[in-house]
Amino acid sequence: MERPISVVFRRTDGRWEGHDYRVEVLTERQGLDAFDVVMDFRVLEAALDALLAPMEGQLLSELGMTGPLELARQLLAELSPKVPAPAHLVSVALTDVHGRRLTLRS
Repeated sequence: MERPISVVFRRTDGRWEGHDYRVEVLTERQGLDAFDVVMDFRVLEAALDALLAPMEGQLLSELGMTGPLELARQLLAELSPKVPAPAHLVSVALTDVHGRRLTLRS
């Protein structure tokens, strides 16, 4: 599943830095459920949308995040418990408009 987000960070030198990212979330499980899927994507979609909405267009430094690594860590930590077993969260990746990608695995 993928979702866009635009955020602003304050760099260590005090300058502002805005980024547009594509957030990609990957889940897995052994086998498929009765509907031949890993999980109901609507559950994952709603959880990810709820996490991203308050961050959209915000200065994330005010939320304790100094860069994209902290953003990915927070998304991984907060999204993981929202994935119903037996599925589990595998990774959260951020890709910027230049194609640079940061992936964190659980």
